[in-house]
Amino acid sequence: MKRNLLASICFLFASSAFPSATRAQAPVFDFAPVESSIKFDVEASVAIKGKFDKWDASLTFKSPELSTAVLDIKIQAATVDTGSGTKNGKLKGNDFFDVKNNPLISFHSEKAVQTGPNTIVFDGDFTIRGVTKQEKLTFVIPTERTGVGTISGTMAFDRKQYGMNSGIPFIKIADRVEVTVDLKGKRVSGPPVNLKQ
Repeated sequence: MKRNLLASICFLFASSAFPSATRAQAPVFDFAPVESSIKFDVEASVAIKGKFDKWDASLTFKSPELSTAVLDIKIQAATVDTGSGTKNGKLKGNDFFDVKNNPLISFHSEKAVQTGPNTIVFDGDFTIRGVTKQEKLTFVIPTERTGVGTISGTMAFDRKQYGMNSGIPFIKIADRVEVTVDLKGKRVSGPPVNLKQ
């Protein structure tokens, strides 16, 4: 009896420490920052477009099911680049990103829903200058599911809802800010994500 109990315990331990190959494994993706980008665009009397030079993005899964996806994007706000030192300085200041007190702009989502053959919506927490609100980041994924390619995401938010109420002298700025996230990556291990065709 003791021998059978001991054998059962050893089997359970071995099963947890060395999962069966038949169990569903999670897809693992790797992004190439050099070939990826995060940009923004604001309608204004003088064009305000830019990108961020330093950021991290990760997309993780617990299983092949899309519902287990977790998307994390963390942007170094001080790396904003509009091509103009004056505009960069204004955006880094207290009226906009306030990078001294809020160095990170982030998006975190644990809710992904496929809304079309090639579209996935991530509903998550968007944080900028210390204010967090729910926003949606919609990605268009490659038609051919090869496990390699670029997923292109778009999100729009109202800057005034995040405390960016000021303007820039002599420049008329819209409230709506459009963000574009292009992530070039590949599946490095695990099965493909289960998506509806």
